[in-house]
Parts: sequence; C-alpha cells; structure tokens
Amino acid sequence: MAPNFTPIVVDNASTDGTRGTISNDTNRGFAAAVNQGVMATDAKFVLLLNPDVELLTSVDALIDATEHYGLAAGKLVDVTGRAQAGFSVRRFPTPSALILELFGINRLWPANPVNRRYRYLDRSLDEPACIEQPAGAFVMFRRDVWEKLGGFDESFYPIWFEDVDFCRRAVDAGYEIQYIPQVMARHRGAHSIRALGEGCRAWHWCVSLLRYASKHFSPRAYRGVCAAVVLSSFPRMAAGMIRERSLEPIFVYFKIVRYAGLCLMSNGRGAVSKNS
Repeated sequence: MAPNFTPIVVDNASTDGTRGTISNDTNRGFAAAVNQGVMATDAKFVLLLNPDVELLTSVDALIDATEHYGLAAGKLVDVTGRAQAGFSVRRFPTPSALILELFGINRLWPANPVNRRYRYLDRSLDEPACIEQPAGAFVMFRRDVWEKLGGFDESFYPIWFEDVDFCRRAVDAGYEIQYIPQVMARHRGAHSIRALGEGCRAWHWCVSLLRYASKHFSPRAYRGVCAAVVLSSFPRMAAGMIRERSLEPIFVYFKIVRYAGLCLMSNGRGAVSKNS
C-alpha cells in the first residue's frame, strides 16, 4: 500500500492569484523554495514536482527505488505523450558539453558525440537504469540524503544548475540515482522562466553555469569555461540584437563578459559575487 502524501506548495511570490502553503513575499529562487518545502515536513521521502508537471501514474516504484538507492526519477513526457528526450535525464555536464552549449553547437548539431552523451541521446528512455542527473522538475529523494548534503545550494539563484549540483553531490557522497520509466508525469515546460526577460535569463544562466563550474571542475577546466562564456557572448549578443531589434543585449552581455572576466582572473579559485 502506498504511503500517505502531504502536499507542500511553495509560492515564490507569484502574481497569478494562487497561494501556496508557504507563500514568499519575494522570489527566493528554486533551491531556497525546495529547502523551505523539505523543512516544512518530516516525511522520509520528498517528491519534487514543478507546477507545470502532472503525475500520470502511481509513484510506488519510485518510492521503492528511493528507499534502496537514495534518489530516483520517472519519465517526463510532453502533452502528446512523447518522452522528453534530452531533458528528462542527462549525464553531468563536462567542460566540453558546456562550451558547446555556450556556442550553440549543441542546438545546431544535436547529434554531435558530446551532446549525445550529455543528453543521454545514446540510451532508450524506456529502459530503467542508474543515471547521473534527472530533471529537478520530477525527482524523489530521501530526507536523510538531503540532510547529509546540507540541502540544495541556494547560491544558485534564482534557477539553473541547482538540481545538477545536488545530484552531483549525492553521487559523490556514494548514493545512486535510479531512472524508473514506468512512473510517468506530463511536463509542459518553461512554466517559471517565462516571467524572466531574455536578457535576465541569459545573465542568470551564465552566472549559475559558472557557479557550477567553479564547484565541480578543475581550475584549468573552470578557466576554460570562463573564457568560453566571454568569447561566446559576442555572437550571442549579435543574435539577440537581431532577434529583439534592440540594443539591450549589448548591456546584458557586457555585464556577462565583465562577470566572466572577473571569474577568469580569479585563477580558478571560484566565482566572484553575483552582485559584482
């Protein structure tokens, strides 16, 4: 028999008239909201569900896997029922994967070997497996795992890479993450980030990417990613100006270049303050 579930809804200052069981006056970010939700319950198992995710099956198999391994995730499908390949599960990003991502190579040539490995495009999503990184939109973990890891790292603000970092730290601590495809949920996607403008999204994504690189890559690899952020900002800026028919991307990417340059000059010892 499945255990009882207590829903905990964390509302990060939404403006659509909804209210959660925990309502924040300001957007504290995804990581902080997760930590708030976990602290509000003493449940042994915690299932993260984004507001644009709808469960389609029982999660009993997810609970069984989480009990044994520490973390587990199911299959995310789109509104047509097709598995969201490249998003549901991924391997941990390597410096090469992030550099190709920054220059848009993975988007232009998704079948390249680095991207195929990074996004698990070389594996069927119909088969259960031990994986590295499920999407934070739909993942279950034991409370004791969260406690041992010290929760989600709230310096990843407001979004991006906090779930990757959590999974990376879990695997480094000796836990496994199981993918259970018979447990499914429908995911509509991009529910939260629509509220952020394009320039704001670019800024926060680059800052979080560099934060992740500073924590998990060698100093040499970190400097390489910093340099890639700087160099890729110029074609991204030009593309943004054409797409938006605005000069605003100049100011956004100048800020990104300055920040990444400061990170590069830190000689791989870690990202500087986000407010720099």
